[in-house]
Amino acid sequence: MRVVELNIYPVKSTRGRAQTSAEVELWGLADDRRWMVVDDAGYVVTARVRPALLGVTVTPLERGRIRLESAHAAPLEVDATAAREYVPVQIWKNTLDAVRPSAAADAWFGKLLDQDVRLVWLDDPTRRPVNPAYGLPADRVSFADAYPLLLTTTGSLDRLNDWIVEEALLRGEEPPAEPLPMRRFRPSVVVDSADPFAEDTWCKLRIGDVAFRAVKLCDRCVLTTVHPDTQQRGKEPLRTLARHRRWDGKVWFGMNLVPDGTGRISLGDDVRVTAG
Repeated sequence: MRVVELNIYPVKSTRGRAQTSAEVELWGLADDRRWMVVDDAGYVVTARVRPALLGVTVTPLERGRIRLESAHAAPLEVDATAAREYVPVQIWKNTLDAVRPSAAADAWFGKLLDQDVRLVWLDDPTRRPVNPAYGLPADRVSFADAYPLLLTTTGSLDRLNDWIVEEALLRGEEPPAEPLPMRRFRPSVVVDSADPFAEDTWCKLRIGDVAFRAVKLCDRCVLTTVHPDTQQRGKEPLRTLARHRRWDGKVWFGMNLVPDGTGRISLGDDVRVTAG
């Protein structure tokens, strides 16, 4: 098995950026989800409820600096390195402090979302632990949903797309004109594997020279039903996953990873399962 995609999402819920290689840090890929948008109470705002975020392109410039681009406003460069204002933020069950870099960045996202929001930067990712039920006490994560990396496989997506076609035909409907793209699942790493859902059983693996723990399957939310370009909502893939991949009251696609070390991974790297 080999790596065929690497992606980062510099501001949580914005458009992904394909990478040819990426530095693995203990809390995720470098520049991945170190920024996020919060409401006026400090609670995370995501594309689940504000799909317009998917239309934002973010370019990392250097540590603590990014460039924002979107059709709704002129591009904006944001530098958080000199900011001194810390604000409390909440992402799901975690409350921590993050840097609020500028009113201009707040206004840029506020105009996009028609809402009073703040853009914040996590200057120190060691502030946020992973869920202790699945991680070790020292494990940390940035502003990703729960774990440092998400891995998906081509074999699993192929099987899902076959199911979507089969389900449509059983309902007497026209099958989708195009297969569902992997972008819907917003993975960090995509592995070329012919064995559908083999990742369900993985416990430890190496990508290139970096070791990872496979700690928990990924339960999927309504964001997967939003077209990443048009921001239109549909029923897939949740409708089909609910028929084939539903247990414990959730639907599942992909595997969450925690790094056991640091290093660089690249497209074409071997992926070796070391414990299953």
